[in-house]
Amino acid sequence: MKFLAISLIVHAPHPITGELVSTRERFRRLLADAELAEDLGFDGFGVGERHERPFVSSSPPVVLSHIAARTSRIRLFTAVTTLSLLDPVRAYEDYATLDNLSDGRLDLIIGKGNGSAQRELFDVTTEDQWDRNIESYELFRRLWREPKVTWSGRFRPDLHEAETWPRPLQQPVRIWHGSATSRQSVDLAARYGEPLFSANVTNPIEPYAELVRHYRERWEHYGHDPALVTVGAGTAGFFTRRNSQDALAEYRPVFEANLRFQRRLGLPIVFETFDDYVQRSSALIGSPEQIIDKVHKYHEQLGHSVLHLHADAGGLTQRQHADSLALFQSDIAPVLRREIPDPPFAWAPVVPDPTSDPVHPRIPEASASR
Repeated sequence: MKFLAISLIVHAPHPITGELVSTRERFRRLLADAELAEDLGFDGFGVGERHERPFVSSSPPVVLSHIAARTSRIRLFTAVTTLSLLDPVRAYEDYATLDNLSDGRLDLIIGKGNGSAQRELFDVTTEDQWDRNIESYELFRRLWREPKVTWSGRFRPDLHEAETWPRPLQQPVRIWHGSATSRQSVDLAARYGEPLFSANVTNPIEPYAELVRHYRERWEHYGHDPALVTVGAGTAGFFTRRNSQDALAEYRPVFEANLRFQRRLGLPIVFETFDDYVQRSSALIGSPEQIIDKVHKYHEQLGHSVLHLHADAGGLTQRQHADSLALFQSDIAPVLRREIPDPPFAWAPVVPDPTSDPVHPRIPEASASR
């Protein structure tokens, strides 16, 4: 099993103290979280894309490029790239540049995105967002693979023998399809034989497990090898201590503060109590043994080989957060790595073949998206 640390770069008052740091300080903490994740042995670090409050994650290529310069091993993920909002040519240029700057450490998780503010900024409607996502993805996918592209569609000007630069290092980049509630993303992933990343955060497991089952059915419908199905899954929260009682006692104030914040905003509440949240959500709160057991229970329904944890401290202190992540890597990750298989593809950065075309370098077939 592989492990990611992911941040949506929320920039909001601290849920307990009410302190709001500067935007510059928020980014500084994110960079420190990325360096910590690499130092602890996480396999990937992801940055979300949002274009509305309370997030400052509107420019993932810029943020990930800075993280690439301060790290050397960890793979860099988008979580997610909102192709329904973006010009696929410009998105290709940004991410092909990042792919070269990071020595081929880039993975993309794509999705349509959400939120009325985002749609209004980019003139995207609820009626056309899925069509935009699919069309943008199909062009983006061709741009990554073909040096010249002729193309026509509904939402951007046509292309005729268009060349895009720079050419990427990875041929091709691995693209995951982010899925929360809809079958459109699931079907798109299955159609192209590409991995699925289940949000698995807001609700209990049942709707996510249903979508993963649908993904597997569609995967086989499109004629792909069932052994190559790859699923990642998120978590609603994470905190561990060697003693379960300590973990619960320290995390309870964080949950209760976040619950008050959600109620003030009028957001729907899925888990009304801390006990319900610990039991029925995907949150991993407790001793290492309890967390290992819960991941296995989720794996029984999702069959996932990649798991993400939140990279941010949230309502925890930085010390609590760092100690918890360190305990995850020392006592939890080694067990899960032994007991749950890795994804069925190479994970290491690309090493270009010096004898290949310097303009269009290739990567070993095992590393490519399928």
